[in-house]
Amino acid sequence: MAQWKVWIMGLVLVVLTGCSPMSVFNESAGSTTILRADGKLQVLFLDVGQGASQLLISPSGKTMLIDAGNNDKEQVMLDYLKQYQITKLDIVIGTHPDADHIGGLDKVIDQTLVDSIYMPKISSNTRTFESLLESISNKKLKVQTAKAGLTLDWDKEVQVEMIAPAAVYDSANNMSAVVKITYGTTSLLLTGDAEAESEKDMIKSGVDLSSTVLGVGHHGSKTSTSLTFLNKVKPQYAIIQSGKDNNYGHPDKTILSRLKKAGVSVYRNDLQGTVSVISDGKNVTIATERKEK
Repeated sequence: MAQWKVWIMGLVLVVLTGCSPMSVFNESAGSTTILRADGKLQVLFLDVGQGASQLLISPSGKTMLIDAGNNDKEQVMLDYLKQYQITKLDIVIGTHPDADHIGGLDKVIDQTLVDSIYMPKISSNTRTFESLLESISNKKLKVQTAKAGLTLDWDKEVQVEMIAPAAVYDSANNMSAVVKITYGTTSLLLTGDAEAESEKDMIKSGVDLSSTVLGVGHHGSKTSTSLTFLNKVKPQYAIIQSGKDNNYGHPDKTILSRLKKAGVSVYRNDLQGTVSVISDGKNVTIATERKEK
């Protein structure tokens, strides 16, 4: 009976407001079905275990996918796209060649219409990277170089700036594409696996790093989110994409403590599942797939 009450309340919300409710809570499962928020900017930090993926939907319905988890998350990614009724991706970004970021991109590209794809100018000799290049070639896509200084044409109401890599690094992590999304007075900084060296160069470049929401670098590793960088970003919220009981100890206690001391509200895939950030251009609301235990 309780489930029916929740469903009816959600339906009433649709009728009264003319838009989808942000989420519907399923009491028996202890989880939330996160819905699309049409007419607003929505950034979904998808739960792909020990990996990273963000699905972005603009106020006008434009789509962007940044990374797609590891190789074993290919079907998971396809299921997410189906769940959010995504049949076309206007922009795809592979932040860097690590498998836990690009492992699922090949199947996504194989089975989804893609307009443009960006990747940093760094390669890998892994089968994962080769498979991605094959999928890109089969779709006759041309990879555009992800680098600082680019402004991506996505949605006329949303500014998409690529602010890293700002230099050339030997480290694949530091070559990560870093993207700032600005909608009205709200913004998100999505940092891939960028580490302290890249963070230092972003600061040095003079770009405005301040953001409402920070996608924490390198799954919350202590190699990223330096105190100086955090003080420049000054986020209200931080999202950490890491897998439950992962072998790396992510997120690191030092980073969690640093975020707490800065007064940042932290959300985590490993504890709360998929995290949805929705902006109307003035305010940000956040929903999670499940309550933190």
